[in-house]
Amino acid sequence: MQEEHGHSPAEIAERLSAGPNANYLKDMIYGGIDGAVTTFAIVAGVAGAGLSHTIIVALGVANILADGFSMAASNYSGTKAELDDRRRIIQIEEDHIARFRDGEIEELRQILARRGLSGEVLEDATKEIASDPDKWIGLMLTDEYGLALDAPHPMRAALATFGAFLLAGAVPLLPFIFALDSAFEIAILATLLTFFLIGTGKSRWSLSKWWWSGGETLLIGAAAALIAYSVGGMFHVG
Repeated sequence: MQEEHGHSPAEIAERLSAGPNANYLKDMIYGGIDGAVTTFAIVAGVAGAGLSHTIIVALGVANILADGFSMAASNYSGTKAELDDRRRIIQIEEDHIARFRDGEIEELRQILARRGLSGEVLEDATKEIASDPDKWIGLMLTDEYGLALDAPHPMRAALATFGAFLLAGAVPLLPFIFALDSAFEIAILATLLTFFLIGTGKSRWSLSKWWWSGGETLLIGAAAALIAYSVGGMFHVG
């Protein structure tokens, strides 16, 4: 297995001093899959209805911009709500520490005991962490409330979603924008490949085999496209 990072004292100190790297994988996967699915759904639906390529491009571009912005805005609002809730909880803990310090210290002691500390080590650790309010509250956030160690970044999450949506959502439209022969067939193949590549990409951060993750995402996208094309075919005008 390939080594993820070095383990010398200097390498460890450098890595920890830099702090954890923010991970926007969920936001990018979410935006990429939805961008490809919804845009191809429009392409497949309009093509199934027998309408012109101009209409396909117009509706597809409108979807990329409007739906992409909507998803990004929704992700921003949701992540902002998480951040606001985090700040609310921090204020609660600061108030409890100020008013009920002994009770909060006992809570800290029990949290550390659940982590395996005991005896003199437990008491020393409790005393040391309680002397630093930031570390104390940080531990309460993770162990009492189940929150991530670091605060989320709403704008970065929104931009990750929007960027992935634009890139993946543009794929089904490119054959029509460039007026290629057999544009719909090319769009099908390109979109299915996009689904597969998104799946294989996210396998980098999971234990799943790349082909399994790619195939799973491919099936999800293909099912959505088939539904859209079938519904469009019910309104065929040709």
